[in-house]
Order: sequence, then structure tokens, then C-alpha cells
Amino acid sequence: MITEMLELPEGCIAAVISFTSPRDACRLACVSTTFKSAAESDAAWDHFLPPDYLSVILDSGSSSSTSSPSSSLSKKELYLRACHNPVLINEGKLSFWLDKHSGKKCYMISARELEIVWGDTPQYWDWHSLPEARFPEVAELRNVCWFHIHGEISTSLLSPITPYVAYLVFKAIVESIGFENNPVEVTVGLAGSDGQKRTVYLDTREQRGIVPRHPRSRRFNRRQASVPVPGDDRVPFPEKRGDGWLEIELGEFFYGGDEEGDLTMSIMEIKRGNWKGGLVFQGIEIRPKKSINQ
Repeated sequence: MITEMLELPEGCIAAVISFTSPRDACRLACVSTTFKSAAESDAAWDHFLPPDYLSVILDSGSSSSTSSPSSSLSKKELYLRACHNPVLINEGKLSFWLDKHSGKKCYMISARELEIVWGDTPQYWDWHSLPEARFPEVAELRNVCWFHIHGEISTSLLSPITPYVAYLVFKAIVESIGFENNPVEVTVGLAGSDGQKRTVYLDTREQRGIVPRHPRSRRFNRRQASVPVPGDDRVPFPEKRGDGWLEIELGEFFYGGDEEGDLTMSIMEIKRGNWKGGLVFQGIEIRPKKSINQ
């Protein structure tokens, strides 16, 4: 089949490659010089960029050389820039970029755009900047017993026919309290629906080597435990990201393209009534679910 395709004009090869994926295009570029030229052409990579990509970038109001589109860039270069250089849009409320493997849209909702119970009360929450954050402000949890964060994003912003996963992005800059052995309830789904519910930990002790990931060698009786046991693989712990922050998966959502409304995400712990604090929240990230071969 490859031999037969080599007999086609380069434009035809580029058209065929445009119906594959960015990963496939990079692989096909290694086949031959003809394939390389076709696989790196604007005709192929224009198909990988979302149709409204340029308008989204222009809406960001960014004029810096690191984020504004340039007519001197090829479509492949523009694509890679979109993957590696998130920009702020919607008046700085969202961070936007493209998934490198699929070209699907990714977002992070800023902490300021989230609904945080008691978030405007300095006694409970503090707002300040961090140099490693994408947004001008992050939300630091000082001390609350009623912990509830809610976020939403219009489904019209998402890429159609795409399974998405939502993550809470946070870290502990001081010793966190109240989350050890104390899971929180999270929900992801369309506004007005019951959504997908699960239980997760925001306990950051495991990242500091305090809580073993697999404690089954220790002696305890799971049936006697009133709450999930630290390290229980049925209740996930936060994972460290490449940017130094932590993330915990909130849930999945498949956007077929015709579901109108808002995708909502909720994180809550109000049952135990204990005081909780010491975490800093950057926002909620929504990105495509990884495929098996990624």
C-alpha cells in the first residue's frame, strides 16, 4: 500500500495524512522524502488544528511572541506552539492549549472562576500569587470544616467525539491538615444530571513518603475500617505532575458534540465536620483521556 501511495501526487498524500493523527503524521514522515514533505505540509497540519483555533488565540488578547500566532510559522509549528504554550482566554479565567497527541482542546479553569464556599472570607481562604502558577492568583485553604469547590465549563468549548477527564490541580506549600484518612466526594457530569460520583483522597502525605502506596503487608482488618484505608487502591491518591503540582482525577465525561449545557465538577467534604487546611488550589483541568498507546 505504501508503494502505491508513493505514486500519488504529494498533495494527495498530504490529504490522506490529514485524516490520520499528529502522531501518525510524524511517523509517516520517516517513510520517505516524499512522505516527509507531505506529512509536514500545511495541508496536513491545518486539519489537526481546531477550526476556531486562531480566533480563540486572538480572543486571548496576548501579544507576546511566545503565544501570539505568526504568519511566518508553518501549520506544524503553530500546532506545536499550541501544545506547549498555554494561553489565557476568557479574560484570564481559562488556560487553553492543545493535546499534543490528538490535537483536542484542553482547558484549566482558574481558581478565581471556581465557586468556593467561604472563598471570600480571609479567615478561611487566602488569595495570592505563585510564580509557578498559570493564573495571577491561587486559592490557599487556611482552615474550614465545610469544604466545597464547584466548577463548570460550557460543552461548546470542548472538542466533539472526545472522552475527557477532569482533574483538580493543587499542592501543599505548608503541612496540610484534616485530609489524612478523610476522603472527599467528587462528581463530574452535565449540569442538571446526577453525574459520575466517586471518592478520592486529597491527602498529600503519600507524596512526601509518609503513607505507603501499598500497605497490604501491614496488619489491619479492612472490614473493621470505618473509612477507606490510606493506600487503598480503590480510593486514589494525588499524583505528581511534570510541572510540580499535584492532580487528582475527578471523573470522566464523553462529549459527543451535541450535548448542550455546562460540564460541572464538584469536590466536597462536609460530613465529618473536622477542620481542614494547608492546600493551595490552582484550578480544575479538563483534557482528553489518554489512549492505551500513549
